[in-house]
Amino acid sequence: MTHRTPPPPRICPNCDGFASAAITLGGRDQNGHLRTITAHCPVCNGTGTRPARTREGARA
Repeated sequence: MTHRTPPPPRICPNCDGFASAAITLGGRDQNGHLRTITAHCPVCNGTGTRPARTREGARA
């Protein structure tokens, strides 16, 4: 008997799987480090994937 493998995760359509981006704020701090913030995709919350849709009325 074969085992079922889980389906591959679905890529988020809004960020195409690149869920986080480092954005420079311009300038450097007193130690010379570039100031950046990390922005996450608001749709997938920074995971890069979306859960599979469930059909209404589908049996488990």
